[in-house]
Amino acid sequence: MSLFRNPEVRPPAVAKLFYPGDARSLADEVAAFLEQTQDTPLAPGFPKAVIVPHAGYVYSGPVAASAYDLLRPARGIVKRVVVLGPCHRVPVRGLALPAASAFDTPLGRIPLDEEAFASIRDLPQVVESAATHAEEHALEVQLPFLQQVLGEFSLVPLVVGAVAPEKVAEVLEHLWGGDETLFVISSDLSHYHSYEAARRIDGATVQAILGFDAGISHEQACGATPVAGALIAARRKGLAPKLLDCRNSGDTAGGKDQVVGYASFALAPGRARYEAGHGRKLLQIARTSISAALGADCAPAAEDRAPAAEEPWLREWRASFVTLMQGEELRGCVGTLDAQRPLAADVAENARAAAFQDTRFKPLTREELARTEIEVSLLSTPKRLPFEDHADLIARLRPGIDGIILECDDKHATFLPQVWEGLSDPEQFIAHLKQKAGIAQSTGPQGCRVKRYTVLKWREAEFS
Repeated sequence: MSLFRNPEVRPPAVAKLFYPGDARSLADEVAAFLEQTQDTPLAPGFPKAVIVPHAGYVYSGPVAASAYDLLRPARGIVKRVVVLGPCHRVPVRGLALPAASAFDTPLGRIPLDEEAFASIRDLPQVVESAATHAEEHALEVQLPFLQQVLGEFSLVPLVVGAVAPEKVAEVLEHLWGGDETLFVISSDLSHYHSYEAARRIDGATVQAILGFDAGISHEQACGATPVAGALIAARRKGLAPKLLDCRNSGDTAGGKDQVVGYASFALAPGRARYEAGHGRKLLQIARTSISAALGADCAPAAEDRAPAAEEPWLREWRASFVTLMQGEELRGCVGTLDAQRPLAADVAENARAAAFQDTRFKPLTREELARTEIEVSLLSTPKRLPFEDHADLIARLRPGIDGIILECDDKHATFLPQVWEGLSDPEQFIAHLKQKAGIAQSTGPQGCRVKRYTVLKWREAEFS
């Protein structure tokens, strides 16, 4: 194998075929897939690895999106992505690195990770093959999703050919790293069976993957070898696979005579939850931020002095709202609906904005701060709420659970789930939301976009 990387950039091979070829259309399509995934319970952390399909986006995009949606909090944390997929064009023995310095997609250029290449270059199962990578789609179709959710990262693309799964696991373990490294395993499931036959076959494959069965065949999954290697490594590292979605082309965009199966999985350590300690920390960040802006003495308690860098969950990209109350009266409320920065920074900034920039109120004074109670709400990612008409929309609302975003043309507004406490009737809830957004009450919902989200909230009174 060559000891020197070819400075050439690998251009996209299947743009306009498997996914849109222009940046705007591609970004919009990926965003739409992510927006239509199922809401998942709020929890700290993100997967160490995902298994995702690699067909044209119209077929497998909705299934892949369910895994990529879980990676949104990893933005700015994941710096290196290792993508493994099977050969479809040019066979190879072993795991093939490309002879290039970067990969291009319509969304931009992704640098390859030379340091990672050097760390596995001497393994006998690792080879170099520009030809294998040149037209391979299994890896390429994952890249726009990764660019959308992670932003900037370096790439380690490996096309997996004839090699034992144990040898794949060995490469993964060499590259394992920490939170900065993510693994993406690209594989479809069964090919060209009838709809019902595919459901039976794919159901068995799903159970095999959930059971860490490294003996799955290439008839079950075209990427059986990288999947098996990932399962071996994941079991050794204490990860657990979770099924996120399983469908086939008959469910998404094709006929049901001959279908291709798709599934997505997340592999992560044991399930974590947000606890009272997380809320207490966020409230402390919010109060400290306001106090510092007022020039007050805001030294945190000893147990709160650990820097954010030592608490990984605070570095995850999350969206939050900070609400200020004086008795039963609102004194300020500002937040973000979509994650824009690490959680600690988001809470600190929103706390200052609620105190000093909410145009409904005068800036908070130092004297007021002592009698002001803070509430922090942590938001799930807003998801598109489909509906047929006004009655269907009303029926789909979940009072006390849903935060709602209403968008009509250039007007938009949101109500946190807490608003249901004073507006328990869904009709009144939507009417008041329209009023807040400046949308005429006569405007039908068909011309609007509705998204919903959930929250976890903590209030200082809970800890007094």
